[in-house]
Amino acid sequence: MTKRKTFLWFIASLLTLFSLQSAAVKWDAEWIWTKQKIGNPNTWVALRKEVDITDFDKIATDKAITAYISADTKYWIWINGEMVVFEGSYTGGPSPVKPSPRVDGFPIASNKYYDQVDIKKYLKKGKNTIAALAWYYGANGDKGTHISARIGGFIFQAKVGEQLIISDTSWKAKQHIAYQPVAKEKHRRVAAWSVNYDARKDMGDWGNEAWYLPGYDDSNWKAANSAKQPPRAPFFELFPSEIPPLNNFGLANCTNFPASKFPFVSDGKKIKCKLDFNKNFTPYFDIDAPEGLNIHIKSNMRLNTIETFYTTKAGRQQFESYSWLNGRIIEYTIPKGVTIHGLKYRWTGVGKPVGHFESDDAWYSRIWQMSENTLYICARDNFMDTPDRERGLWIGDVADQASYLFYTMDKPGRDLLKKAIKVTMAFSDSESGVFAGLGPGRFRELPAQSLQFIEQAVWHYYYNTGDLETLAYAYPYVHRYLSIWDKQDNGLIVFRSGAWKWTDWGPQDTIDYDVIQNALYYSALVSARKMAKALNDETHLGFYDQRITELKKAFQQHFWQDGFYSSKPDKLKDDRANALAILFDLAEPSQYQQIVDNVLIPNQFASPHFEWMIYNAMAIAGRYDDALARMKQRYGKQVDNKERSTLTEYMDGRGTENHAWNAPATVLSQYIAGIAPTSVAWETYQIMPNMAHMKHIKQLVPSVQGDIDFAISRNNNSIKMTLTSPQGSTATVGIPKAYFKVNTISINDQQVFKAGLLWSTDNTDQYPGIRYMGEDDKYLKFELAPGDWIIQADQ
Repeated sequence: MTKRKTFLWFIASLLTLFSLQSAAVKWDAEWIWTKQKIGNPNTWVALRKEVDITDFDKIATDKAITAYISADTKYWIWINGEMVVFEGSYTGGPSPVKPSPRVDGFPIASNKYYDQVDIKKYLKKGKNTIAALAWYYGANGDKGTHISARIGGFIFQAKVGEQLIISDTSWKAKQHIAYQPVAKEKHRRVAAWSVNYDARKDMGDWGNEAWYLPGYDDSNWKAANSAKQPPRAPFFELFPSEIPPLNNFGLANCTNFPASKFPFVSDGKKIKCKLDFNKNFTPYFDIDAPEGLNIHIKSNMRLNTIETFYTTKAGRQQFESYSWLNGRIIEYTIPKGVTIHGLKYRWTGVGKPVGHFESDDAWYSRIWQMSENTLYICARDNFMDTPDRERGLWIGDVADQASYLFYTMDKPGRDLLKKAIKVTMAFSDSESGVFAGLGPGRFRELPAQSLQFIEQAVWHYYYNTGDLETLAYAYPYVHRYLSIWDKQDNGLIVFRSGAWKWTDWGPQDTIDYDVIQNALYYSALVSARKMAKALNDETHLGFYDQRITELKKAFQQHFWQDGFYSSKPDKLKDDRANALAILFDLAEPSQYQQIVDNVLIPNQFASPHFEWMIYNAMAIAGRYDDALARMKQRYGKQVDNKERSTLTEYMDGRGTENHAWNAPATVLSQYIAGIAPTSVAWETYQIMPNMAHMKHIKQLVPSVQGDIDFAISRNNNSIKMTLTSPQGSTATVGIPKAYFKVNTISINDQQVFKAGLLWSTDNTDQYPGIRYMGEDDKYLKFELAPGDWIIQADQ
């Protein structure tokens, strides 16, 4: 591809992105801050504006008042003394400013996001006080999640009736010097900083005379300095955030320090304040102390990078440290003699983890909940590998997360995956067509992760949401990347090392790189072909068809070794490689049992990154009990540890205590509860339960159509199912035949099946919303319309 064609392709892609993101916002507001040339890292600035709203009572009661807000890097905003947004704005950016060949370790200039916040309920007629605390990171972090503008900035715009409220030089701005420089950090993998707060220099924060409250005297504050209106360097274009501001669960007491335990006097020893489970939080305290004492706060996480250092002022004082960290225990070190009136924390995150699974086997209920906790703690500005030491957007981890995201999180979680897809593609290399495994600031191609991302993130996102616009944006990048892979004369692909051929953290001498990479490339081809069909784009179907056909034939011919797949049968019998062969339909069904018996049961090499795929492959082979047994063997130590509530980086519990790529919940939801979409956006879905040894299963799925609430219970001669199916979806429900001979079936107290003879269920007058779909060797199947259903099957 010539440089001119490359440039035109990149510009076309950016225009597509902009068309997806642009909102009808004409920016009259200006970027404001205190006076600066290049921003000092880790700077906090307070900003205030008094606004007189004269016609507030004339605004329609059902009409929102939307404020458009952004900052480099974070902001907290109050209106009339009430907190409106806790930790607004998002690190990173939607797209690069101009096409540029990517170089690892060199973050290119980025456009920015803005938040959209309804502020109507905080406003009143007459004088209103708008105040914001803005925090400029001034660093990108080694793992590339954030791209700094190199100066701090805050922008605000809202229209109240005909009155326009904008950030400009009429605002007051002052550096908040209570936030002091931090001593040398442990390392700079994350962009955020620890907090060093000297309360002797505060401005009444957390008190009745705080600077963000109405009536505060800001007469000695200087006017804010303007960096002009968007679009303007170094902030460039502004685009709406893909995700809403964080969900603020409010301040809460630790489980071992309820309100009844306060006040008490510190003995100077470390106080361990326990959370109910591992969360992302900001710590809070309320104390009475003399001036000049030092307080230290951190979490119990060994690899945590964020701490708080606080110097007391004299008297009663409260403080909340706004640099979030994670943990299941907050460790406060408070000097002896200090009276403690309260220890709390604020839990925040993107949306809510609303999915649910439980069974009569409590072990599997617990691992599902631990999986959900792990997913949610790794979801914030972006899906990240871990909130501890990195917070990096590793796209292989994102692909793992996507496998059970749709069983777990609500719309903000789905939108966070959309953001990961767009950002990853937007920051691809404009010349080579490579999109990187870690972004947006860093650029490292990990071919295995890029291929996995295509099938398990991009296609999976579209299939579960029906978001055709995002698919249309991503598809050109997908095709271009797949087209740069060469193939051998024998039909297999030429191995691609990229910047790092990393595939898994399991024992490296057990990894069958050739089989895995061919399988992942095949899955990406199949998914790309489905993308093209969904977009009615036949341009590249010939390319896909030829490579799919050749690769599937070559895979079978060169890797099948009479009982398992291997590129080196005398050395490699890889559980990861063989699971992918089943998972991506490269293995023949007649080979499944040999693969499970020869490889997937005896060989346990995979790290959590691949482990969940092995369970899914075993389930596809019909080996549900074996899949569950392997899960209990591999995760047993973690799940049996009652102190833990999330899943770790390595199977043995080492590494970070909460690592994104743990997805064992997928098999429980998709194959044991048996709930899975059968068409785009869950317009149709199936429930084909495989209960294994379980007698009771309950699953709630927060689908894009609405919540699917399902439960099944069985004994020796009956099965009962309940289903609430959302509007917009049609369910096909399978009544299992494995436990006894089914003689009668009733649905909502109407008998629809008796003695093996189906009554006339096509008669919608007699059986409204029910249609018999036939049977196979495992199920009797019924199609059900939206609504509430009770199904009873008896021997």
